[in-house]
Amino acid sequence: MNETTRTLTLKTLNKSNVWDLQENDVFRMWEAAEKDADLKDNVRHYTDVIRSAFDIEEIKIDKPEVIKKYEARGFKVGMIRVDEANKVKWGIKKRPIMRVTDLTYENIRHISAAKLIEVLDRNFGGGWDSLSQSIQDIIQSGFDISTTTLPKDRLRKKGGMYEKKIEDGFEVLEIPKGTWVEAIFAKVKPIVEKPKMKFGLDDEDIDTDNEENDDEDAPEIEDNYGKPDEDDDAFDEDKLTEESYRTTFEENPEDLSLDAVDASDDDDY
Repeated sequence: MNETTRTLTLKTLNKSNVWDLQENDVFRMWEAAEKDADLKDNVRHYTDVIRSAFDIEEIKIDKPEVIKKYEARGFKVGMIRVDEANKVKWGIKKRPIMRVTDLTYENIRHISAAKLIEVLDRNFGGGWDSLSQSIQDIIQSGFDISTTTLPKDRLRKKGGMYEKKIEDGFEVLEIPKGTWVEAIFAKVKPIVEKPKMKFGLDDEDIDTDNEENDDEDAPEIEDNYGKPDEDDDAFDEDKLTEESYRTTFEENPEDLSLDAVDASDDDDY
């Protein structure tokens, strides 16, 4: 358990930082809050936040054979006190991020670039452009993304984009497209702290990043978790020419020696 997790409580938990927790953390956190007088009044809110990252099932038949079935499915089982008179037994399991439709604005910053590449690899067929704009926006809110599509014998050319991105710490996913390859590069974006506004009264700092207010004012974001993957567009290699393949990056194009035009002149694709 990392230091950030240790400092979280039910009161400070939200739909973003809840992804830092594991099942045992939830039980520990709830046990620590059992002495709070306002626990009963906030049970529904706390449960909703936890459910955004965990599957929760109430176990009504408390028998060893039933518990074993839950544990076999990956659930951690523990007792939760709702109030002074009532306790319930919960089975809790972290919601896995397996598909691109599992990605949300809340969890995107709680996975590594390697995990993102794993998720994309499991879902891809048509490449980056086959993803909906909403999924692309979610991914790019937490990661720097660059793509390039080149003949596979040109992709790893010395001094080219591929080599430079790897040296800069990017993870890469290669998607074969016949004799061509689409490469998708991903790197976690650094977290930029929001500036604080200073007002004249007593020189107090007022933090504009108030999570509680943000949760109330923020627009409702559709939860796509667990929905079927989007259909991949069929790939037509005949449509790939030196005019149609492209590279997306923020570097100076003059620094990149891709020789894409030469590739079409020298080889027959």
